[in-house]
Amino acid sequence: MSATSSSLLDTLKQGIADIDRAGLRRRRRIIDSACAAHMTVDGREIIGFASNDYLGLAAHETLREALAEGARLYGAGSGGSHLLGGHSRAHAKLEDDLAAFSGGFVDAARALYFSTGYMANLATLTALGSRDATLFCDALNHASLIDGARLSRAKIHVYPHADVQALEVSLQACANDGTTKLLVTDTVFSMDGDIAPLARLLELAERYGAWLVVDDAHGFGVLGPQGRGALADAALRSEHLVYVGTLGKAAGVSGAFVIAHETVIEWFIQRARPYIFTTASAPAVAHAVSASIGLIGGQEGDERRAHLAALIERTRAMLKRTRWQPVDSHTAVQPLIIGGNEETLALAGALDEYRMWVPAIRPPTVPVGTSRLRISLSAAHGFDDLAKLDDALQTLSNRA
Repeated sequence: MSATSSSLLDTLKQGIADIDRAGLRRRRRIIDSACAAHMTVDGREIIGFASNDYLGLAAHETLREALAEGARLYGAGSGGSHLLGGHSRAHAKLEDDLAAFSGGFVDAARALYFSTGYMANLATLTALGSRDATLFCDALNHASLIDGARLSRAKIHVYPHADVQALEVSLQACANDGTTKLLVTDTVFSMDGDIAPLARLLELAERYGAWLVVDDAHGFGVLGPQGRGALADAALRSEHLVYVGTLGKAAGVSGAFVIAHETVIEWFIQRARPYIFTTASAPAVAHAVSASIGLIGGQEGDERRAHLAALIERTRAMLKRTRWQPVDSHTAVQPLIIGGNEETLALAGALDEYRMWVPAIRPPTVPVGTSRLRISLSAAHGFDDLAKLDDALQTLSNRA
């Protein structure tokens, strides 16, 4: 090894040591079974409260069969980008299915399928944004929205979380500057579980001639009639809306999509670099997602959402009985703020001894001093799973 290589590696090793001292090292765990409420993780049977499989569909037999059928029909890979030989019948059908399912907020709705939610957000903000645009972003937006905003090269205003009055002050200050304006927000915020004031945001978007870009990663499949998402839940309708959803959470498969007016989607096909310059996902995955849309929108989906709602209310009551600080969330994301990094890691480790996986979330994902356990609920959980978590938390909470 050369002296230069050694110096480069030493710099990284020092950085990792700094991360360790701050209690911020992230570690992967190996799952030996399908994603479910009860899993085998690192060789041990555990109850999982870490995944975003909100409807418990990831291991659903219908989706397993659809994925296998898709592979038999279309093979293992797409073979190219969507514009160069990789856009299959399965992709086209899925986009039609998505537009029909969640596109009721705009006339002439059209959907565009992406390999990941991160790519969908990067594509949306870089295609609509530019040096001649101004983006107004919620302070707690997901990292993919933050990175998309930065890559757009637009001017960026960050408004305090869900503070519509502060946002309007910023909009008034540049109302006549001639820039394209985008209001950008998550719907369900992934670390707090609260929901953005979407109706008020749309009022501002229409008043100031702005796009309203909403990332419904944690709402699609769960919120609204038949799980059609946060816009359907709020009964919103406008050509100003650009809707991003992901398919690896409640839908149980993978990928993401954007729904908007057909002109917006055609613009993305021409100008969205994360869409144009990447290999299309496997057609078999798109085939499985189409099957998932059928489950989400049907009677079984309604039953799973009803069970999830009951789990959420049971969990809210449970967390209030601990000595830590629950967040007032009515969604499947149920955070419990502990405070310091070391205490949060210790509590997550103690729950692991009870064979429960409840992840510790620390800075920079959340602000310093607000490290937390993030309990993610799934329709695959039973009330007995919550009873076990309750017993463990109460025991740990009562320790000095």
